[in-house]
Amino acid sequence: MPKRKNLIGQRFGLLTVVALTDQIENNYVVWRCKCDCGGEILVNTKHLMRHTITNCGCIPKTNAKRGSIAEDLTGQVFGDLTVLHRTESLKGRTRWVCQCSCGNQTIVTTRSLKEGKVKSCGCKQHSYPHNVADISGQRFGRLVAQYPTSNRSKKGSVLWHCRCDCGNELEVSEDGLVHGHFRSCGCLKREIQQNIKNQLHLVDGTCVEWLEKRKSRSDNTSGFRGVYLTKTGNYRVGIGFKRKRYYVGTYDSFELAVQARLQAEEIIHHAFLQVYYQWQEQVQQDPEWAKTHPLLFEVSKENGVFVVKTQSENFDECVKRKSSEKATIETYLCTSVL
Repeated sequence: MPKRKNLIGQRFGLLTVVALTDQIENNYVVWRCKCDCGGEILVNTKHLMRHTITNCGCIPKTNAKRGSIAEDLTGQVFGDLTVLHRTESLKGRTRWVCQCSCGNQTIVTTRSLKEGKVKSCGCKQHSYPHNVADISGQRFGRLVAQYPTSNRSKKGSVLWHCRCDCGNELEVSEDGLVHGHFRSCGCLKREIQQNIKNQLHLVDGTCVEWLEKRKSRSDNTSGFRGVYLTKTGNYRVGIGFKRKRYYVGTYDSFELAVQARLQAEEIIHHAFLQVYYQWQEQVQQDPEWAKTHPLLFEVSKENGVFVVKTQSENFDECVKRKSSEKATIETYLCTSVL
């Protein structure tokens, strides 16, 4: 590690280095310098050696946008900063040496001070209430922000104490409120889920709407619902109904497996929908009829053969017509119970 230069006593323009401080600025040590005009300023080694700063600000650079007639902020307070005096301008911007309430000094531009972008030397960068937007009293869905807490989320967002319309209270991050990620304490989600549940028609765990608009699962290995590629290269076909899983068969080709799955859907799923809507239509005409005529649609597999029991008079014809075509599933039987 190179030995640090001792700059005490050396002159840089109108500045004379008088002491070394314990501060570090941009990886450079900071020196206390005395100007010929009597003022003092803290300057790091880089600025001294490159002659970037050669006075305490008593001789501002001529390239400042407003030159020597720039607004005098001396003595004014901005947050925790009190303006001590003006220093050299940088890139056309007037800068000021400010004293922070913690005791440190820092250099801030006029714009940053007056726009409130800098309110301290950095000592309160991550502490409340620095840079906290006031959203108290604002409504976000069912939540009303009441007051900020001293806690922050993992992303650094301030947690606000909120009250929900249902009466519950909770803490939610400012980001979550502003971006609409939180609209209630959770009661809204529960109500939506309950409404969806009430809108669905379930028969022994089978959702009628799901059968109508079913899609292939994203984790399916073959690309078609109910068809799965085995380790041996064959295709295994299954079908679910009323919380039960039925084995249809194993096929050498994907096309035969898909055909078998579609036939199983026609005999079980489609036929169930047909029977259900027939039964539902009768119930709407006579609600009391359902008490003595419950919906019956049962599927079982006996000796490798599917057996479907239902009270639909038209179901027998549907099964017989489908079974007479080129079926890859061995046999389907239907027992009508009238």
